[in-house]
Amino acid sequence: MKSSRTGREGLTAYLFLSPWLIGIVLLTLGPMLYSAYLAFTSYDLLSPPRWIGLDNFRRMFTADPRYLSSVRVTLVYVVVSVPLLLIVSMALALLLDKGIRFLSGYRALFYLPSLMGASVAIAVLWRQIFGGTGLVNQVLSLFGITRGSWVGSPGTALWTIVTLNLWAFGATMIIFLAGLRQVPVELHEAAAVDGAGPIRRFFSVTLPLMTPLIFFNLLLDTIHAFQAFTGAFVVSRGSGGPADSTLFYTLYLYQQGFAELKMGYASAMAWTLVIVLAAFTGFLFLTAKRWVYYGDER
Repeated sequence: MKSSRTGREGLTAYLFLSPWLIGIVLLTLGPMLYSAYLAFTSYDLLSPPRWIGLDNFRRMFTADPRYLSSVRVTLVYVVVSVPLLLIVSMALALLLDKGIRFLSGYRALFYLPSLMGASVAIAVLWRQIFGGTGLVNQVLSLFGITRGSWVGSPGTALWTIVTLNLWAFGATMIIFLAGLRQVPVELHEAAAVDGAGPIRRFFSVTLPLMTPLIFFNLLLDTIHAFQAFTGAFVVSRGSGGPADSTLFYTLYLYQQGFAELKMGYASAMAWTLVIVLAAFTGFLFLTAKRWVYYGDER
């Protein structure tokens, strides 16, 4: 009697879960497995896939200089933008943790860019601001400084996108601010009694207790940085220019798959990125025990 009722409850549960299960099989798992197959084929969307083995991967690493350029641009972007984002977010979180007036308003104001940072509209605005006659150059002209378009120069185009990513610091800052509110006050008081100044208290008390959130933000922000697309696409008008200086990995993947209809090659690129992100995530978790501190550890 009891087992039959348990079986009916299990059947009911699977019935309610069936829309999600069907969706994940048809819309997520199925396309993923098919793209894994396409990675070993030559496929142009117009004719049936043709099996070519590892040729796509050989071409990526030995015969496609633009692919290697996209890897270089993406790595520079990740290595520069992620640490800057973490540092700026932590600094502003420390500032807002001081109990200043209108704190709720400042939180909302600082969080707002995160809601719009990855949108096409903001990327278009960014292209105008850093254009030849944009706001940045207009302000510089007041000080007698004249220069050309920031987004049109190979030496500065990438840094405008780094700035765009840095501008959307709100989500990371809110997470840090929540963590700062959980740091026990008595630990700071004890450190102050022992003669530790504000800087020493930050590095000896606050920072160790914040390492779980630093780990969390580092992981998410790095994954997002590797997947960055919208800003580079809009700022460069889909070309990755000038001179491939904004040719992000995902942008080049898009060009290969949807502009040149080399869907097999694009699938190989996509799975290479998946493997890299999985390896980075695994490495981060393996090394976390060396630098991430949890308060309940003994």
